Amino acid sequence: MDTAAATGMTFRDATDADVDALVELIESAYRGDSSRTGWTTEADILEGQRTDPEGVLAVIKSPDSRLLTVERDGAVVACCQLEHRGDHAYFGMFAVSPTLQGGGLGKVIIAEAERHAYEIWGVAEMHMTVISVRDDLIAWYERRGYRRTGKMTPFPYGDERFGIPQRDDLQFELLVKPLA
Repeated sequence: MDTAAATGMTFRDATDADVDALVELIESAYRGDSSRTGWTTEADILEGQRTDPEGVLAVIKSPDSRLLTVERDGAVVACCQLEHRGDHAYFGMFAVSPTLQGGGLGKVIIAEAERHAYEIWGVAEMHMTVISVRDDLIAWYERRGYRRTGKMTPFPYGDERFGIPQRDDLQFELLVKPLA
């Protein structure tokens, strides 16, 4: 059975016309009071923006990237970035509408992203970075087969395009999953 069809979802590549809806979706999933409806909120560790129209458009326009957009009943309800990086793909900009979180939609989307990376690009691994203090989110990815690598990169403190940190211990940890 086609899981996407069974849930009434359609997957497609984002277009320029989707930018505003995608920015609104991503912001609602991670920042501000609306994000507290779901469980992926970063509102307690970061204020300010998560992304902006320029950042979303850059992903859409990148020749090695796609912004997978998920619609249900004509509305954008989720998205994720896939970027082809040689022998692996990078998974990022993952957002599910806060009102739909916790119902299994994220599992379906990440499985579709992994399928695409493996079948279309032929990559052996999916990589992602997660803020290392996000234990609940990291545990969710671990249940999907991702493993912590211990490889950290610094959070871009002082660059408000990524938000305004509310603590001084933020960094990104690389998570990896074999796809073959």
